[in-house]
Amino acid sequence: MQVDIVITLRESILDPKGKASHHALKNLGFSDISAVRIGKYIQIEVDTEDPEKAREIAAEACEKLLANTVMENYEIRLPDTTA
Repeated sequence: MQVDIVITLRESILDPKGKASHHALKNLGFSDISAVRIGKYIQIEVDTEDPEKAREIAAEACEKLLANTVMENYEIRLPDTTA
């Protein structure tokens, strides 16, 4: 089962890449963009068909390696299984 993980900096953490991108976008004429935050997108394949088991494995991977939980939040997204 494919699991998507989105990792973002906590709101209280300064984001220099986001700030630089925001400044560059303003210079390119994107005046309607008020802020930019840069994060990471990770896809993992988990050898299970059980969504809860896949979520548990992904969360453990985030806690142990993929996310710096002092500075970052993570969101785990599973495929829509209601089809």
